Amino acid sequence: MPAHRSRMAFEPMPPGLDINAVVNSTPNFEFAMRITCDSVNQFPLADFEKLVLYQVVLSGKPLVIEGFQSHLDQELFSEKWLRERYSSKAPSVEVVRDLTKKKNAFFSIGHYLENLPLLARQMTADHYDLKARQRLYMKDIDCPPEWHQYIEDIIPPSLFYLNEAPKDFKGPASGKSNVSEIPRTAEQQLIAPAGDLMSSLPPNMRAENLMCYIGHEGTYTPAHQEMCASLGHNLMVDASCRGRENGQATTEGSSIWLMTGTKDRHVVAEYWLSVLGHDIDIEDFFAPLHAWQIAPFTTFVVDQKPGDLILVPPLAAHQVWNRGTRTMKVAWNRTTVDTLEMALNEALPHARMVCRDEQYKNKAIVFFTLERYWKLLQRAKNVKHPVVDRMWVDFKRLFNLYKNILLSESFPLKKLEKTVEFTEYQSNVTCSFCRCNIFNRFLTCNGCADVKHHGEELGAYDVCMDCYAMGRSCACISKLQWVEQFPIKQLTEKYDSWRRLIVSSDEDDKEIKQKFPTFVVARGQAGKKSIAQICQEQLARRPWIDAKNPQPVAKPTRRQSKKGSDPDDDDDEDGTPRKKRKTRPSITKKPEDTNRCHVCLHQEMNWKLAICSNCDQRYCYGSLYRAFEILPHEAMEKHHWLCPKCRKVCSCGACQHDPNMKPYEPNCTVLGHDTSSVADPRSIESLVDFRKSNLWWLKKFRGDDVHGRIEKRQREAQQAELERHLKLQAQGFKFETSPFDQPTQRGQNGHQNGYDADMPVDPSLMEEMHPGHDLVLA
Repeated sequence: MPAHRSRMAFEPMPPGLDINAVVNSTPNFEFAMRITCDSVNQFPLADFEKLVLYQVVLSGKPLVIEGFQSHLDQELFSEKWLRERYSSKAPSVEVVRDLTKKKNAFFSIGHYLENLPLLARQMTADHYDLKARQRLYMKDIDCPPEWHQYIEDIIPPSLFYLNEAPKDFKGPASGKSNVSEIPRTAEQQLIAPAGDLMSSLPPNMRAENLMCYIGHEGTYTPAHQEMCASLGHNLMVDASCRGRENGQATTEGSSIWLMTGTKDRHVVAEYWLSVLGHDIDIEDFFAPLHAWQIAPFTTFVVDQKPGDLILVPPLAAHQVWNRGTRTMKVAWNRTTVDTLEMALNEALPHARMVCRDEQYKNKAIVFFTLERYWKLLQRAKNVKHPVVDRMWVDFKRLFNLYKNILLSESFPLKKLEKTVEFTEYQSNVTCSFCRCNIFNRFLTCNGCADVKHHGEELGAYDVCMDCYAMGRSCACISKLQWVEQFPIKQLTEKYDSWRRLIVSSDEDDKEIKQKFPTFVVARGQAGKKSIAQICQEQLARRPWIDAKNPQPVAKPTRRQSKKGSDPDDDDDEDGTPRKKRKTRPSITKKPEDTNRCHVCLHQEMNWKLAICSNCDQRYCYGSLYRAFEILPHEAMEKHHWLCPKCRKVCSCGACQHDPNMKPYEPNCTVLGHDTSSVADPRSIESLVDFRKSNLWWLKKFRGDDVHGRIEKRQREAQQAELERHLKLQAQGFKFETSPFDQPTQRGQNGHQNGYDADMPVDPSLMEEMHPGHDLVLA
């Protein structure tokens, strides 16, 4: 059995917590940078956009814009309006998350709002930490269209959801926008980059992520990163005041945010795994305040109140704690070129490991944005304007992303796949294992399509190429069929068309053809096998198993049990303990098509072993993953793979006697993930059991030196930050001082620093309330 690390338990925040005193007394806490709407209004919109780019995207730090409450219609953005308008309208019920039971409940908006005072008052100073306290959070509900339109009119367009191009608006800096100066096509389309690249997708392919969140004292959002490395935006539109509402006593509402910077994401991940015992990618743990206070990274704190718009950096971990009787927020996410690069290179591989939905269709966004920008830029070859220049830069970065996508899906020149089924792209094909969206090529198994699970007949089993390379598939393992959603000729023709536009846009650059090579040249420069080629080879190498007629597993004989094949059979027939005899595996005899792993010494089928091109040693993929942090595809993609022994980093018992060997020490903690509850029930893992942790290997070196690994992550973060600054300087980016307000501390009391309509929230709460409160349930 794998070793398990202890997990830190949930601890709620006390009511009335003085967050200002906490920040002032904690060295690694600091308030997030704040600016005011008035300061935004005093400068050109371009300066504000530059500040957001530098602070949130490039520096990876949160930014708070306060003062939007003066721009909001107080009657529209109110509990009263929402209750009167949507209590009786369809849908009449909304999903409410019971955070204590980790289950969903169903309430009408009116019923939930009316009972918020009751829910909030149970969180008393003496009893807030009782495990049975009911925490009902109405989250991820659709934003009312009236709110959507109003907020869109006051928020700078570059920050808002599904922004396609600059446009006129009424909020801060609206008088300083330069929409009239931006070049246009003959059809009056603005030639300018979009604020949210999700807008490039056809409407039916877009992810709906403009949502509302309504909570009470004690509700929370666990620590997490925004999906697909996107940029988060959260505007508090209303909160309860101290006094009485609808005849019930209320307390002031606000939300405490604890956030990290983008650059610390690897340190945060290691701290969460090795110290707290949780995985930040799972998004199911709210870390106690003291865990943040002793953390080896800077924590940015925000006490969010009505009118505060918080901009969350990509890949920055953050958690939210709601206080008071009521908080009401509107939140959305944006996708940019920067977030797409982070998503494809980092966020999506992590999401694939834990089987997290990819709702944003990142590869499709790259494709459709290139197509849209290409049509606009063809008419702007000789146009000189700052927004057009930015569009050219984004177009080139998107093109490089597309090149990598296309290279990954390419079959080798000499091994063209002849039988590829075609199905037109509709954006709705997802991997049956990891649930990530599939852009073009994938593998499907029709052999187990009519298998029933809990009486329901399952459809075809579709698996993405990345999962199949990792050994994830249905139980058939092989004989899967290729499917593509775009003719490969169409994709390569798009590549050539977009490349020609880039080359013709800057004929003075003599190296531009080398920077953006033809696809044939790019494939030759790749230097490794594509993921499609890996899948081709593995399909030929892995055996087919008839999932409908699996072979019965023979029970071990008595002789086999005595040899240790059944470690759980420790007693004789009369029940007396039997002393085990130590046996040494036979080195001379082995079944055909099997070999012994150099590290764990287990006999494995050859298709489950990575073979060194130099010494012919075999390593099982499980040992490579846990002991050397090498995923299966990272060994498979090499044309000539050198094993850890040949690279003088092998950490097995035999190799450690070699004085020239420098054993590899794992860099990070892996706790393991059981994805059986998420993946398709027909799924198996044939190469690596990703449920197992690497804790044994960590303890092998320096007794599981948690601090050493965290310090290493800190050094890596500092080096990456230095390289990022040097890269920005080389690109000519300068941002010496900000014309906007400097960070200000905000005090707790101000801006200075099956549905049953009559279902009670919880009948037991009625008995726990102090007498004298005017409590009326629906």
